[in-house]
Amino acid sequence: MRFGDCPDSVPEPPAPDRVECGTLDVPLDRADPDGRRIRLAVSRVPASGTPAERRGILLVNPGGPGGSGLPYAVTKRAKLPASVRRAYDVIGFDPRGTGRSGPADCGAMGGLFEQPAADPVPVGERAERAYLDSLDRLAADCARGVGEALPHLSTTATAHDMDAVRAALGEPRTSFLGVSYGSYLGAAYAAEFPHRVGRMVLDSVVGPWDWYDFDVRQSRQLLRQRAVFFTWAARHASRFDLGSTPADVRAAYERTRRNLAARPQQGFGAAEFDRAVYRALGRTERWAPLADGIRAYLRDGDAAGLRPAEPFDNPASRTFEAANRTVKCADGPGPSAARVRADLRRIRHADPLPVLTGMEASACAFWRHRPEERTRLGSPAAPPVLLVASEHDPVTPIEGAHRLRHRLPGSRLVTLHDDYSHGVFASRGNACVDEATAAYLVDGQTPAADVHCTGPGLPGPGPSTP
Repeated sequence: MRFGDCPDSVPEPPAPDRVECGTLDVPLDRADPDGRRIRLAVSRVPASGTPAERRGILLVNPGGPGGSGLPYAVTKRAKLPASVRRAYDVIGFDPRGTGRSGPADCGAMGGLFEQPAADPVPVGERAERAYLDSLDRLAADCARGVGEALPHLSTTATAHDMDAVRAALGEPRTSFLGVSYGSYLGAAYAAEFPHRVGRMVLDSVVGPWDWYDFDVRQSRQLLRQRAVFFTWAARHASRFDLGSTPADVRAAYERTRRNLAARPQQGFGAAEFDRAVYRALGRTERWAPLADGIRAYLRDGDAAGLRPAEPFDNPASRTFEAANRTVKCADGPGPSAARVRADLRRIRHADPLPVLTGMEASACAFWRHRPEERTRLGSPAAPPVLLVASEHDPVTPIEGAHRLRHRLPGSRLVTLHDDYSHGVFASRGNACVDEATAAYLVDGQTPAADVHCTGPGLPGPGPSTP
């Protein structure tokens, strides 16, 4: 593999580090090595230490599925402890179907990018039929847009691509840092290539469930997290002015959503509000901006504080959303339409106003390619790995880490207790987590026992805004 200049999407690292980029051609279908090929985009930031300090390559993945990993070699590396930066060439790559690696294109995706979109919480028989119809149209759009690649944009195929990158770099082992979906990808690599695993950190772990089952679990955890948010905002009533009880804050929240559903503001309606809430609930530093945005809307009628910085229908988002569904639906059998409808009713029974933004695998009920096998995760033949989890992460609930470790015997779990955010190592600024994980990556020894770290608890209210 030859390396050279990187595209503009890859930032320059701080001097004296440098980043370089290259490509690698791999078969679309590994059962047909002489057939159509996909060109993978790869980036590399060389280790900054001496040759004696070098431990090899550290592939990194930011999550998704659908996330572009090409710039992640620079952005994540900048946050890694110095000992890890000195030890590893950090390798980023766009998984197949994402970024610059044969990006998936599902076109309109059943109207997903229409703004304002239809209310994502269907109420009543007619709304449920419309919801299921939109999923059917999404699946049809992906079948047309992605075409013959539809079965091959899977996690297992990406795991084989990772090993092709390893081989092209001339390395005997792959060390890996995967966050969120990256943990699922790492577990798939361990299943396919257990004897090629070096040191592997799986952060914010996706459990070993079918994607649809995972999405349902996540939706329930989001309800619990939102209740914590309501209590937190009420505790800081003098700062946010949304009410002094959780019920008051919920009423303000419901009023905001109801008004936006009835009178969308420049394409920002109920679906767009739910998307903003979904994003905010995953990181506690986003709670104050969400509360401020609700207050400003109720006070001034202006939803600007709730809008994302980037429009939802930008090219990167379109690729992400297409790749997300395509990968999830390629990874194993999807649910039936009847189950999707039944689960919608169960979730609404638990709470009449759930956040369903993360239920991407519902589209797999109508997918035009329906795989018979599930993605294999973990292997007793792989060396022990390190799992890292936040105790109250609503995006990848900690139960997933406990379940996955059974597929990876001898592995250890680093838990950040009293924490409510997604993404932990070299992300939360917790010395206990970072030091334990860095020691494993550099020295290669798993801890003698699970590691328990004290988290920051709930955030303060932050400075007042106008």
